[in-house]
Amino acid sequence: MKHQIFGKNLTNLPWQPPQDDSPVWRYAENPIIKRNPVKGVARIFNSAVVPFGDGFAGVFRGEKINGIPKLYTGKSDDGIHWSISDEEICFLDENGKQFENFYSYDPRVIPIEDKFYVVWCADFYGPTLAIAETEDFKHFERYNHPYLPFNRNGVLFPRKINGKYYMLSRPSDGGHTSFGDIFISESPDLKYWGNHKHVMSRSDIWWQSLKIGAGAVPIETDVGWLIFYHGVVNTCNGYVYSMGGAILDIDQPDKVLYRSENYFLTPEEEYEERGFVPNVVFPCAALSDAKTGRIAIYYGAADSYVALAFTDVDRIVEYIMRHNRLR
Repeated sequence: MKHQIFGKNLTNLPWQPPQDDSPVWRYAENPIIKRNPVKGVARIFNSAVVPFGDGFAGVFRGEKINGIPKLYTGKSDDGIHWSISDEEICFLDENGKQFENFYSYDPRVIPIEDKFYVVWCADFYGPTLAIAETEDFKHFERYNHPYLPFNRNGVLFPRKINGKYYMLSRPSDGGHTSFGDIFISESPDLKYWGNHKHVMSRSDIWWQSLKIGAGAVPIETDVGWLIFYHGVVNTCNGYVYSMGGAILDIDQPDKVLYRSENYFLTPEEEYEERGFVPNVVFPCAALSDAKTGRIAIYYGAADSYVALAFTDVDRIVEYIMRHNRLR
């Protein structure tokens, strides 16, 4: 490998070799989670996956048959075939009291040291972020909201940087905002957040001209933090969500070193173009293997399915650097 991933070896990472020189390629058997996956849930999409035990665990956005999104757990031996609970996650506060929101959606799961942290969007007089911790994906202790409304797409970094926790997010408004940049905040304890800084703006490049939002958990490489994010364009036929990527400075993650002017994936397959919300590719998780440099990306498709794509650290880093355009 020319480039290196700093992290754990993941020998059972889902994988399918490339057929061409695309920076990211789709799993041939997509989507891996289809409609009506469990009782009472019409669609699962925009969900997060992490290694757990000998297999994998996940927190899934399940759109119930009454239309309200809630979060569910799931487990898998291979990261492709999933058993998903039909019971919503029960979040408890530090006193053991149930802490529930009317809706919950678009989770990310971040392993830090010996715990897993779930970050998602929940209602708090408008949509904003929530954080909970778990060790076993059975018991979840929830913190108070880290930000005031409105905020979405919260993604923690997988380790402390200079002794502090960092989180990417996108301040917004109550709806589909006409602005949308990625910011970063820091915390000493995952509960009190501040020192907010701007990271990346939407671009004049069409595929990310309306708004952008952090996606998968950043991957630590020898070049910097590799991030996958979504970009949105407003077309004459509605919004289109695509997947792109950038590399942030390892010690100053508010500093963008490289940013691809091209998307990696845009809606092209039927399961991405046709669904409850058409034309959506929305990355939420990325698994990586330090030994081989392989990366598996989980993304929501058309607000109806979970799909899987692949790349490797050499291919994606070189692509971003070769097609670099910071603004």
